[in-house]
Amino acid sequence: MNSGQVDSNEVREKETERGKRGIVFTDNSPFATLKSVPISAVKMNDGFWKARMEVSAQAGIPSLYRLFKEKGIFDNFIRVYKKGYAPRRGPFFTDSDVYKWVEAASFALQSEDSSRLKDMLDEVIDLIIPAQDEDGYLNTYFVEEKARERFKNLKVYHELYCAGHLFQAAVAHHRATGEEKLLECAIRFADHLCKVFGPGKRDGFSGHPEIEMALVELYRETGKKRYLDLSGFFLDQVGFASLKEVIGHAVRAMYLACGGADYYAETGREDFWESLTRQWESMVKTKSYITGGIGSRHSGEAFGAPYELPNEGAYAETCAAIGSIYWNWRMLLITGNSQFADVMEKTLYNGFLAGVSLSGDRYFYVNPLLFSPQSLFSNQTPPPWNRGGYGNRMLVNGRRKPWYDCTCCPTNSVRMLSSIPGYFFSLSKEGIWIHLYDNCSLDWHLEDGTKFSLIQRTKYPWQGKVDIEVYPEKEKDFSLFLRIPGWCKGMEALVNGERVSPKLANGYLKVNRVWKKGDRLTLNLKMKTEVMVSNRRISENRGKVALQRGPIVYCFEGVDNPGIPILEASLKIDKDKGSLVNLKESYYKDLLGGIVALKMDGAIPDPSELDSPLYRSFEEERSCRFKSVSLTAIPYYAWANRKLSDMTVWIPYAL
Repeated sequence: MNSGQVDSNEVREKETERGKRGIVFTDNSPFATLKSVPISAVKMNDGFWKARMEVSAQAGIPSLYRLFKEKGIFDNFIRVYKKGYAPRRGPFFTDSDVYKWVEAASFALQSEDSSRLKDMLDEVIDLIIPAQDEDGYLNTYFVEEKARERFKNLKVYHELYCAGHLFQAAVAHHRATGEEKLLECAIRFADHLCKVFGPGKRDGFSGHPEIEMALVELYRETGKKRYLDLSGFFLDQVGFASLKEVIGHAVRAMYLACGGADYYAETGREDFWESLTRQWESMVKTKSYITGGIGSRHSGEAFGAPYELPNEGAYAETCAAIGSIYWNWRMLLITGNSQFADVMEKTLYNGFLAGVSLSGDRYFYVNPLLFSPQSLFSNQTPPPWNRGGYGNRMLVNGRRKPWYDCTCCPTNSVRMLSSIPGYFFSLSKEGIWIHLYDNCSLDWHLEDGTKFSLIQRTKYPWQGKVDIEVYPEKEKDFSLFLRIPGWCKGMEALVNGERVSPKLANGYLKVNRVWKKGDRLTLNLKMKTEVMVSNRRISENRGKVALQRGPIVYCFEGVDNPGIPILEASLKIDKDKGSLVNLKESYYKDLLGGIVALKMDGAIPDPSELDSPLYRSFEEERSCRFKSVSLTAIPYYAWANRKLSDMTVWIPYAL
């Protein structure tokens, strides 16, 4: 066989592999239970997530592309190879935001073959690649006189963080298009890092994790084990195996945990798994909001102490919610345990989605669970004696913005939305796993290569009924695993109209049979409004409740409750049944993109009571007069899409 034939065979093999790898590729990971399914194998049909993906692809991704041009961020790359072209713009880590945009556009191309998006993507990649040094180094901040500072302060500057995002963008682009130009760029940079860092070379680790999981995914894409080894080196340098709880900057903690999970999936290091388990339990049991949001302190964008979960002062950065989704996805792939999918789903619908406007092109950086325009956190006017500033404070104006100088949340949001289809399904030797529910179809294969199609029809998350049609290319014995969400208090399953005995394993309903074309499985998840309380150690929530229906957490916004001081209202709860009084659940097609809103009885203090002394005796409080009102709640993710008003998730109650 001549060399020309070898080359053409290699090209055909690469073309065959194009688009056939999941967001996190675990097909060859020896310590992963599940294999991910690529975005391209899943088609989102009209439903909840398709609408949000479309506005992101049509408005969010293009608007960030325009803003990167207007703000001179793309010029940062051009000035490296066109001396004097323009001054550098943005923070020292701005390169990473461009790479996240590339990743978002690459994910979007796997769902839709858009020439407009492809042209933008090609243009941006062609701006990036010429900025790479001959030795493979690529960072637009450490050039010219700053070149001598490379790798001198890894804990502060984000060189390895930016490199990691380049690697992930390159892998996503390669999987979407089959093109290798950006992948080759990433490989050159990764090889440079392997020459600089490692045993017997330079020590150190990134102050902002990202490189760890990126190196593992680059190893999965290329098969070059030195990238996996370098990831393990960085994780050992930071002392990953010794971590007792999830601490510090929330986004960094999530990205580090992702790297640890990826490394475990390839190596099976038991001390890493023990660390991952400790950190996850710490986060879920003591440091997470009901929305799935994490990182309660605005100081340091960090996790606080256990149960330190303020509502009005919640930081809950959108990027941290996304990082939690990434981590829980990896833990799910490793274990096949629904507890990780439960956290992922809660965070997707609430803690993450609240960070993006319904228009798809405006974003929250922080996501409080209580807001007032008169809040300390929205007041930006310093007192006369402190004109120089107001300290380390969080400022929230109740309005999502199209741009932040630190553009991490907008770019992270569009890449999250573009990747949504990749989180719905997984594969194992036993069959197909269904993690999320929405109108969609899967066109993939079983592990033995048998082609397989599946169609979901549902009104989830507003209704709990899911119809699933199965189309194997031939009659085949395998299992479907359907996640029974942790919020669900009752369910039934039917195959072709006949009830199936529940067989739950790790939170999944396993339905095994010889499947034929057109077989229909119906899953009915009991969905009702739940009145939720928190652990009493969360001091702000004592005497308060929150509302959740299915995976959706609700809030009370002033705009839906005109004339009612919503932050002074309380709910009426039937003391015998523990349920809301006169609850009505109604779907409104034209409200906030289509939602189920909740109406119920409540009460507000008589106006005269609001002028009472700052403090008074309990005896006087007992005689407080209240006025009955009707209250309306909407999904938390939809707040702040209309006029500015008060909002709260947790609300007092009266029996």
